[in-house]
Amino acid sequence: MTEQGTIWLTKDAYEKLQEELENLRGPVRQEVIERISNARDEGDLKENGGYHAAREEQGKVEGRIRQLEDMLRRAEVGETPANDGIVEPGMVVTYKFVGDDDDEAEKFLLGAREIEPDGLKVYSPQSPLGEAIHGHKKGETVSYEAPNGKEMKVEIMDAVPYTA
Repeated sequence: MTEQGTIWLTKDAYEKLQEELENLRGPVRQEVIERISNARDEGDLKENGGYHAAREEQGKVEGRIRQLEDMLRRAEVGETPANDGIVEPGMVVTYKFVGDDDDEAEKFLLGAREIEPDGLKVYSPQSPLGEAIHGHKKGETVSYEAPNGKEMKVEIMDAVPYTA
């Protein structure tokens, strides 16, 4: 997510989410409805495990449909940001914690968590770390408060555009 609830997505991620939504609205939803109908035809619903399982699955499918519709409505399909070292949605950020004994650098993509490309961690711009480093440049050190209340310092080692 970025400003005011907008979610930054790559074109590829947007298309994948749209495809998932169409699949859920069509064949998946229809299959669950048929399973509910078949289970209902078996009789007593109180002790019908298949019916209750299908109803539970229907709730999950409908919830995911609403989630995807909301995300796609708020989506901002981003072009690859400029390779200027400034942290913004769509950038792969390399950072390390300052003063940490384990000074190993870590990488993540700043963007919508639904993207999850190639095992790369994804942090939202609204996450504590994402908010702290958004707009800062390669080489800067930034402080932020972690969810546990601890003050953290990170050094931005690199920020490059994500390429699928």
